Amino acid sequence: MPGIEEVSVATRNDMKKYWKEHSQDTTIETMMLDSNAKLLHELEIPEILNKLPPVDNKDVLELAAGIGRYTGLIAKSAAHVTAVEFIEDFHKANEKINGSRGNCSFICADVCDLERQPSSYDVIFSNWLLMYLSDEEVPRLALKTLKWLRPGGEIFFRESCFRQSGDVKRTTNPTKYRHPSFYMGAFSSAVVDEGNGRISQFELVSSSSVGVYRRVKKNNGQICFRFKKVTKEGSIDSMQSFQRFLDSQQYSNKSITRYEKIFGEGYVSTGGQDTTTEFVAKLNLAKGERVLDVGCGIGGGDFYMAKTFGVSVVGIDLSTNMVHRALETSLKDPSIDCEFEICDATTVEYPDESFDVVYSRDTILHIADKKALFAKFYRWLKPGGRLLISDYCCGQHDKQTDRFKAYVSSRGYHLLTPAEYGNVIASVGFTHVEAQDRTEHFVQVLKTELDRTMLNKDTFIAETSAKDFQDIVDGWESKLVRCADGDQKWGLFFARKE
Repeated sequence: MPGIEEVSVATRNDMKKYWKEHSQDTTIETMMLDSNAKLLHELEIPEILNKLPPVDNKDVLELAAGIGRYTGLIAKSAAHVTAVEFIEDFHKANEKINGSRGNCSFICADVCDLERQPSSYDVIFSNWLLMYLSDEEVPRLALKTLKWLRPGGEIFFRESCFRQSGDVKRTTNPTKYRHPSFYMGAFSSAVVDEGNGRISQFELVSSSSVGVYRRVKKNNGQICFRFKKVTKEGSIDSMQSFQRFLDSQQYSNKSITRYEKIFGEGYVSTGGQDTTTEFVAKLNLAKGERVLDVGCGIGGGDFYMAKTFGVSVVGIDLSTNMVHRALETSLKDPSIDCEFEICDATTVEYPDESFDVVYSRDTILHIADKKALFAKFYRWLKPGGRLLISDYCCGQHDKQTDRFKAYVSSRGYHLLTPAEYGNVIASVGFTHVEAQDRTEHFVQVLKTELDRTMLNKDTFIAETSAKDFQDIVDGWESKLVRCADGDQKWGLFFARKE
């Protein structure tokens, strides 16, 4: 068996041979390996730049800079750009195009051999690089970039995931079209001991597909990743984020599979397709409208809305496992106009009046400052836009049982009564606010789901496990008890922006 170093050397040699074959000229078509490159280049540039971390007056390291498609654009506002490229012809082309800029420097080197001073850069950028590295080289480079970034600095990279996108014929293709979870794991695992009891680690800011490729090439596998260097006191364990908690606990891949068994294929929220069909009907969706789904889960509702009504859907969720599952499903039918992004709804920003509908199912219970979030929803909606939310709520605060309070605390939920929820929505400017207590409906759905699970016990256990089956039964029975006690409520909320 070859060792890790032997694998890395072989990978570097294969990639150099591959790119020398495809560097006979220094055109955009050569760089992108696509006959439609000029159109894709023109359309993707503003989208990629919009996804980038702020580069104004920042020191930027660009890895795999190629012929400089992005170098000059970033240099327009950056303090300095260091452009690194390992194919000499591409390196020379970039230097020729952007060498006259006083804030650019150029290095011809293999990124795997590159060394930089710690804390030298505010932003690191690469476009199609990691898919040309071996599985061992990616985490090693992730660790090096973590060291090179200043505290609070960010790395942004874009990769071809799942499958090839370019249509240029190739005699060989050593490119690695990985699952996006590989890159998530490689960067999330990078840790630097800064000394004095301080540790640095990458925290995901966002991850999303490139919309241009979805629209032009029906490919939802062009994925962008944006991580921030976070430095804190304490151990690695103390840096566990809420996102990592969701992915390892409540929304682990195993848990998602279990939830899907009870809610139905594509769903991880109450009632699955039945409640989705009923609630979406209230929106009167029209072809061509744009919908934001906050807490999209594994995308069942998004695919339903896009396919049934011809709308364009942007689904966002904090769980990487959920979004990756949705992306996998989207690849099966690329004609459906759905895009998915891993991000925090409380920190992500969209231009004002971007959407016709904001939709959310059983998600906002995780968020404490609901008023601030609803104010963002209001800004993001166009005039005449609609808001529809279902969410876990609570009964009167002074009558809640200690058992329920302990449950809410253990889950980190932030619950309001249905009336309080509706008042918060109205307080940010929404009109025609409907705040419905749908607890009775919730109970009926719970009973139906529980009965169906009991009837399919053997199949459920065969496809998951006996423990998964018992966890679901115990969880649903506990919900029924909390509802019977008056502790737990379920609300449905609808509102408009004039």
